[in-house]
Amino acid sequence: MTMGKIIFYEDRNFQGRSYETSSDCADMSSYLSRCHSCRVESGCFMVYDRTNYMGNQFFVRRGEYSDYQRMGMSDCIRSCRMIPMHRGQFRMRIYERENFGGQTVELMDDCDNMMDRYRMSDCNSCNVMDGHWLMYEQPHFRGRMMYLRPGEYRSFREMGMSGMRFMSMRRIMDSCY
Repeated sequence: MTMGKIIFYEDRNFQGRSYETSSDCADMSSYLSRCHSCRVESGCFMVYDRTNYMGNQFFVRRGEYSDYQRMGMSDCIRSCRMIPMHRGQFRMRIYERENFGGQTVELMDDCDNMMDRYRMSDCNSCNVMDGHWLMYEQPHFRGRMMYLRPGEYRSFREMGMSGMRFMSMRRIMDSCY
């Protein structure tokens, strides 16, 4: 299995000092004063506009990202998380309310419109049993997103996602690499 590799640059269009990594980085300020572009040589990563994997998130895979603003970042990239490749089944249970309350749905594949498919208008907590997932605030995998790896997520609001409604979910599969 190959490791991911990403190179961050201080300025747009891959200019200025650079920092290369194959793992998570909670705070890039010790390597770069700012980060405005990146190049993914292999693997998949989530990049964040705040330290400690907070703030706006953006999914990146092999390719060039010449301008952080086109990625939906309000500020420069400040942290990143490597997404390990997952082979096997995908399973996630989503809940209408915080702390696993209200209507519940179990997903094993992508859902492009939660309201149309499940008549569920809100999702405020979830339990990811298998695989790595992206949740999007708009149907058809658009808008701001949030990366979820296996674990329990009791409150999206407490994770800094207050005011966001998640309307579609997608598995991060081998084809992303």
